Amino acid sequence: MGIDIKDFRVKEGDSVRLDKIDTEYKGKMDKDEGKERFREQTEKLQELQEVLYAESKQSLLIVFQAMDAGGKDSTIRNVLGPLNPAGCKVTSFKAPTSHELAHDFLWRIHAQTPSKGYIGVFNRSHYEDVLIVKVKKFAPEKTIERRYDHINNIERLLHDEGTRIVKFYLHISKNYQKERFERRLSRPDKYWKFNPADLKERERWDDYMKAFETALSRCSTKQAPWYIIPAETRWFRDLLVAEIVIETLKDMDLHYPEPDFDPGTIRFE
Repeated sequence: MGIDIKDFRVKEGDSVRLDKIDTEYKGKMDKDEGKERFREQTEKLQELQEVLYAESKQSLLIVFQAMDAGGKDSTIRNVLGPLNPAGCKVTSFKAPTSHELAHDFLWRIHAQTPSKGYIGVFNRSHYEDVLIVKVKKFAPEKTIERRYDHINNIERLLHDEGTRIVKFYLHISKNYQKERFERRLSRPDKYWKFNPADLKERERWDDYMKAFETALSRCSTKQAPWYIIPAETRWFRDLLVAEIVIETLKDMDLHYPEPDFDPGTIRFE
C-alpha cells in the first residue's frame, strides 16, 4: 500500500493536536490504484467476516466519530456495506431518550455491543458524552472528567471478554465541512441531510476540536486504539479504514472451527 497504518494510530499517552494533521492526505498512490486496492480488500474483509462468524468466539466493535458532514455514513456504507448483514449490525446513537437518561451514560452503549461472531458498528457512540456533552455543558466538568476512565474501563472489559475494538475519527477541516453543507443545500435530494441547527454547532468548531483532542489523547489504549483518518479524499479514507479493519481481524487469529464429525465418513445415497 505504501503507507503504514500505525502512522494513523494514536499511541497511548500521546497528546493529539488536530490542527497539525493533514485532512487531505492520500499517500503516494493514485485514485485508480487506490480503488483497485479497495476492491481487493473488500474481498478479504468478506472472507475474514465469515471466519469470525463461523468461529463465534470473538467479536469486533468498530466506532466512528466525526464532525457533521465528516463522512461517517458513507464510510460505513462503502467499507462495511458489502459484508454479510446477518453478521454485522450498525447502531446509530441519537440524543438519549428519557428512559436512557434514567440510567448511567454507558447503559445504552453496553446493550448494543456485538455478540460473539458478530461485527458491531457504532455511528457515534459513548464518546458523545465527552464531546457534545462537554462542549454544550450538559453535565458538570467533574462528571465529564470521570467519564474518560469509565470509558477506558468498559472498553477494557469488552476486550477482556473477547470483543476487539477499533475506533476511527474521520478528520475534516472547517472549510471542507462548509463545502459539504453547501453541496447539500444545492441538491433537493440532499435537503433532508441538512439541519439548520448544524450551523450553531459549527460556531463551536474550536471547542469541538479541543474536546476531540482530549478524548483521542486520553482514550486511545492498546486494547481500544483510536485512528485519525484523513477524510477529505474519500477513496483514500475508505481504503485506509478497510486496511485497518482487516489488520485488526487478522490480529485476532481467527480460525474455522474443527468439525465434530469425520467428513470422510459422510456418504450420500
